[in-house]
Amino acid sequence: MFPEERRASIQAMIDEVGRVTVSDVAQRLGITEDLVRRDLKQLADEGRCQRVWGGATRVENVSERAMSARLTREAPEKLAIARKALALLAPGQTVYLDMSSTCVHLAGLIRDAGLELTVVTSMVDVLATLMDAERVTTLCCGGTLRPQMRGLLGSLATETLSHFRFDVALMGAYGVDAETGEVSTFDAEDGLLKQCAMGRASKTYLLCESRKFSAFGSWRYADLPDFDALVTDGANEWACERVRALGCDVL
Repeated sequence: MFPEERRASIQAMIDEVGRVTVSDVAQRLGITEDLVRRDLKQLADEGRCQRVWGGATRVENVSERAMSARLTREAPEKLAIARKALALLAPGQTVYLDMSSTCVHLAGLIRDAGLELTVVTSMVDVLATLMDAERVTTLCCGGTLRPQMRGLLGSLATETLSHFRFDVALMGAYGVDAETGEVSTFDAEDGLLKQCAMGRASKTYLLCESRKFSAFGSWRYADLPDFDALVTDGANEWACERVRALGCDVL
């Protein structure tokens, strides 16, 4: 993996869950912790993340410092994608929101719009965002808490999801390969939960910033044609054309 690809993968991990540990990144990418620290320093120098010390060294996405900041000015491309996704929802639907920071933005928009929905999620931040959404029935799929992913995973979570039928599933990813069509994550249990949610949904959409076309996870959980459409910021026109050529619509 080239340095630029490696740093893009690390950035995608931070963007997806908000914070990561050095040891977690090293394990997932199969590289040394020293190399991770060097990459994180460069990302921090470029203003793309914030390094925080205390116990295990952690990295916090600049856009994840506070919920209010995360849902407004700090990540405009994520908010733009979430707004497109909101237009895909209709009152009365049962919707799955994946473990994705873009889905946190979407949860905020659902709450503010007063949309009447049933929302099922495995992400702690989505649950917190919808806590005051009076017209949303929010359900947690349960499972084992994975703090570094801000979510719940494992056999209990997958078993619970297998009993639902979703009108719409809105999914995230660590990376998308526009050449092969592979959509990936870094965690096998996360991938299995995503597959379960997609299999129980009538419509499935992938929410993905254009920067993730240069990031690659280690676990393929789907291919682009498995989605009804890719919802993106449109900044990478070449990648969008490749996605369309593979049989996936782009919104």
